[in-house]
Amino acid sequence: MVDEAVDALAAGKPVVLPFDTVYGLAAEPYREGSTVRLYELKGRAATQPTALVATDLDYLLECMPELRGQAATLARRLLPGPLTLIVPNPARRFRWLTGTSPETIGVRVPDLTGPGGEVLARAGAVVATSANVPGEPDPRRLAEVPERILAGATAVVDGGDLPGTPSTVVDLTSPEPRVLREGAIPADEVLRRLQAPVRSS
Repeated sequence: MVDEAVDALAAGKPVVLPFDTVYGLAAEPYREGSTVRLYELKGRAATQPTALVATDLDYLLECMPELRGQAATLARRLLPGPLTLIVPNPARRFRWLTGTSPETIGVRVPDLTGPGGEVLARAGAVVATSANVPGEPDPRRLAEVPERILAGATAVVDGGDLPGTPSTVVDLTSPEPRVLREGAIPADEVLRRLQAPVRSS
């Protein structure tokens, strides 16, 4: 199951993975064609951004070497965990993930164990969105993933029942961080962490 998913990602094919929040539809992030296939399978508009998900903060910084200064400092206070951080993207990296705003990008470093964590650790990073049809509920268990997505994915990894609440989205591109969507972590907890000392890497 894990080997099949890792091989599928390397081949540029979409896979269904359990994350720390909900089941996600994932692909390797380095080639535009892989993301295009993911979008087509989900039915997602190309103008919509999708998050870059890294196995740890160091790997994220390898993917996004311009992530420095305040955004990087704040990211260390929040990650890993069930959050999506909107950060500056001055080099316009991964432009196929950024929708209509190439100067910013959404990033995640989940606190992920089990088979999903093993796949992500071996892949390093993926592009991932919830494994649902746009507008429909986020899947907490594999049985809730639409059949069309399961049939179109090259590999499917079962991680059992998941928390079912999507990530909290935090915008770090302005002088004052903003919670754009409250999800797995309450907004007041996010703001408390942003005031805490930076953890050593």
